[in-house]
Amino acid sequence: MTALTWRSPATRRAVLHYLEMWIAMGLGMTVLGPLVRLGLTAIGWSAALDDTGWRALIMATEMALPMAGWMRFRGHGRRPIIEMTAWMYVPFALLLVPYWAGLITGGALMGVGHGLMGVAMAVVVYRHRH
Repeated sequence: MTALTWRSPATRRAVLHYLEMWIAMGLGMTVLGPLVRLGLTAIGWSAALDDTGWRALIMATEMALPMAGWMRFRGHGRRPIIEMTAWMYVPFALLLVPYWAGLITGGALMGVGHGLMGVAMAVVVYRHRH
């Protein structure tokens, strides 16, 4: 097993990969976000954006699509792409229950969900760093 040090090529590649995915996800929100809003408005479903639960899942999708595309471009197979994409949704899926029960706010759903998503993705990258 490779030691987790900054001098380790495996660690540097993992960190670079993690940063590249976040850049792709940010671009996805920037580019796809307005297009999704326009599309939902055009078909009369703009109310979905008023619900924080739906908005969290829509935003995760806006981030997942370009991230998966970038991973594919970088030569990753389907299994790692599906695994990484799934871990982008799991925190939100888990937090939707307390959100719907009124135990956490919409802000907590979004903030904690994104934080846990980042941690979950980092764990996956670390596990597959070789």
